[in-house]
Amino acid sequence: MISGVEFQEVVRQRRMVRRYSPEPVDPAVVDRLLRHAVRAPSAGFSQGWGFLVLDRPDDVARFWAAATPPARAARPDSWLRGMRTAPVVVVPFSSEAAYRRRYAEPDKAGAGPARDAAAGAGGPRWGVPYWHVDAGMASLLILQTAVDEGLGACFFGVPPGRVAALRAEFGVPEEYAPVGAITVGHPAPEERPGGSATSRRRRPLDEVVHRGRWTT
Repeated sequence: MISGVEFQEVVRQRRMVRRYSPEPVDPAVVDRLLRHAVRAPSAGFSQGWGFLVLDRPDDVARFWAAATPPARAARPDSWLRGMRTAPVVVVPFSSEAAYRRRYAEPDKAGAGPARDAAAGAGGPRWGVPYWHVDAGMASLLILQTAVDEGLGACFFGVPPGRVAALRAEFGVPEEYAPVGAITVGHPAPEERPGGSATSRRRRPLDEVVHRGRWTT
């Protein structure tokens, strides 16, 4: 059994790592990242996600070439230079179509999403795109597992204008949309906490938790 203290440490220590050492990541560890990812919850157990795993230098280089706007690639900033040092990139994708197919199945008949699937564009809609939400939860499990394995990781977005190039480069079906990308590796010795978390305070619980009634 994992102790509460151990889990609390994983949660507490998780942060975005933006520069990595040349040390490779054990393939068995990459497999554990993915095995944990697919334990994430999904609406209707739809599991409408897919994970593109890039752990060879040539494939990682292809990712950055496809996902980086040309102007930025020509003049990379410190963030991009650091992120390019990661030996592993995992790209989580979500499929809205997979959720619509799932909620059109007999055991989901009568559910709002099932009516939507049958009614088409004029029918009621999901209040939230749960295909993205569920892929996001799977991504968080990858980030937390990386901490548990003594690794660093960083979740970041794929620029909208580069999604088509990413799909084409790696043969990703059109129905799958990247919810982001995750670099994984051993933190570089000089890596230090950075980003907005170093310049903005973490909001205390009494500012964000509302018990019994929303108060400001």
